Amino acid sequence: MSKNRFFYLFGILYLLFSLFCVFQLRFYFTNNALLFLLIVNICILTDTGGYIFGKIFKGPKLTKYSPNKTYSGLLGSFILSYSIIPLNYFFSFVSETSIINLVFFTFIVSGTSQIGDIIISYFKRASKIKDTGNIIPGHGGLLDRIDGMLFAFPISYLMILFNFFEYL
Repeated sequence: MSKNRFFYLFGILYLLFSLFCVFQLRFYFTNNALLFLLIVNICILTDTGGYIFGKIFKGPKLTKYSPNKTYSGLLGSFILSYSIIPLNYFFSFVSETSIINLVFFTFIVSGTSQIGDIIISYFKRASKIKDTGNIIPGHGGLLDRIDGMLFAFPISYLMILFNFFEYL
């Protein structure tokens, strides 16, 4: 979204790093498929919770870079992302000893996903781009579906790589 060569190169390198993290999470950790799906589901529930709570409860705007984001949407994002925890516990993805780790992991992934969404919105506004595509009608483009994941996967990978969540 930038004509500046430095930012363009940085963006390409970051996308490659993000894809590397997705690949690593998917293929090189214990419970790899479940971990990958957990992160994807947290990001999807974060987006959905923000949208639903923001539309229903409205309220003050969160930032000028993404004018449709509200504080109620921020809260709704966290609330809905936590709905994945009982499901993971039910399917024995986590044990009782690691449920606390999953709560913190979900908080960090959801928060990172929201920050990623706002950062991409900022880049779109700075580039004077409203939508990044028209594949999904009435939506800002495919990038709006994955913008949070572009930030959540690298953070998740680094947290797991450096054993921040030992039992996850």
